[in-house]
Amino acid sequence: MAATEPVESDAMAADTAPRPAPGATPPRTPLIARAAAELVGTAALVAIVVGSGIQATELTDDVALQLLANSTATVFGLGVLIALLGPVSGAHFNPAVTLAEWWTARRGGAGVNAREVAVHVPSQIAGAIAGAILADAMFGEPLVKWSQHDRSAGNLLLGEVVATAGLILLIFGLARTERLRFAPVAVASYIGAAYWFTSSTSFANPAVTIGRAFTDTFAGIAPASVPAFVGVQLVGAVVGLALVAVIFMRGRTSDGTPSA
Repeated sequence: MAATEPVESDAMAADTAPRPAPGATPPRTPLIARAAAELVGTAALVAIVVGSGIQATELTDDVALQLLANSTATVFGLGVLIALLGPVSGAHFNPAVTLAEWWTARRGGAGVNAREVAVHVPSQIAGAIAGAILADAMFGEPLVKWSQHDRSAGNLLLGEVVATAGLILLIFGLARTERLRFAPVAVASYIGAAYWFTSSTSFANPAVTIGRAFTDTFAGIAPASVPAFVGVQLVGAVVGLALVAVIFMRGRTSDGTPSA
């Protein structure tokens, strides 16, 4: 009996231990593992976006088919990456998402702290740059060639606000309603749709935007266009969080305290 008692008590402790709230980064995953997951995941995402864009332009001159190939590859690739790396780091691959989660954590929600933000965001940016260089290398392009694709028009910036706000609304709406298990399909599907319904083709990600400046190919963005894109993406993140607060407003019990 003595030999089995610790096992039973351990099992009971595991059953009664507090579980992370939806959207929270897994608490027992070492920070270095989470940073590696964010770096590798963002690198793979940008390699998919840039590589499929290069492949598409080599196969056809039809811009609609190029965008279809690019968006389709991104949908499948992003879904796989979220499913694979989500349990490790939350699969943000996006400073806007990381900063939004940090903000909700400051206000009493689950999420990353300032130290984790300081590790995740540089990892995401480094991964995005590495992913663009890797894609160029795979297709025999110059490893680093600044994009000449100007994306400074006001309508494109509005498209980025809409794309990023919708992404934040989706992710944090799923978290509020405890349905983050659908994130791989839902987030990938949203990005695939936003490729087509936004004028900017939905970058919706500051790290990816920076990475795509390093490649003068179909998916590139001119470095001069990057600051404005990143700025409006952060504005979109704020808009998205505001929409989450309004649409998924928590009810209150009869004594005035927030309901679960």
